[in-house]
Amino acid sequence: MLTDDFVTIRIMEQQVEVPASLTILKAIEFAGYKLTHGVGCRAGFCGACGTVYRLPGDHKLYYALACQTVVQDGMYLAQIPFFPSQKPVYDLDDLAPDAATILAIYGETINCLGCNTCTKSCPQDLQVMDYVAASLRGDIAALADLSFDCILCGLCVARCPAELVPPHVGLLGRRLYARYVQTSAPDLAERITELDDGKYQSEIAALKAMTAQELKAAYIARDIEPA
Repeated sequence: MLTDDFVTIRIMEQQVEVPASLTILKAIEFAGYKLTHGVGCRAGFCGACGTVYRLPGDHKLYYALACQTVVQDGMYLAQIPFFPSQKPVYDLDDLAPDAATILAIYGETINCLGCNTCTKSCPQDLQVMDYVAASLRGDIAALADLSFDCILCGLCVARCPAELVPPHVGLLGRRLYARYVQTSAPDLAERITELDDGKYQSEIAALKAMTAQELKAAYIARDIEPA
């Protein structure tokens, strides 16, 4: 530790001194790196800045999103901005919401060891092993629910000893749930018909003609449908 305001970290073996208040992402840039990969929304939503790191005297390997994690003194880090995993092409209209579909597309899922490494590596603290287990049971609703907040950063893929691809299994589960399991919303179909018929064209034109201040005022005064 240099001072109360700076810490020493290692980025891909290079030792650098950075302000202690910076996130990993900002510290990498402070050290002089120009990021063209491994950076996206900077808000914890896109999953592009997957990072692994170790701390002094600690055998554990830690996982994080670089845009959301503040540096620590002695941190030794490396980014994993992208991890290759298979992305099969499929047509939802040809599928059924069951375990057979999951295994037909992601057959390696049956090799899950139940070791929970995927869950431990998730920077979102999702119960990844649980939703993989749900996929094998054909519980598409649980699969969709447990994987809902997955941002596909790929850190669980990088650590899975069975080389599974949980993020894509979860994505398939959410698509199947939306296509076959989730109750359809009649109000949505009605609204789409109204849009196709041009019902709101005059209102849209009026909004487009407003100034920024007028739009803000209209937004604040809008009617909000009760939950």
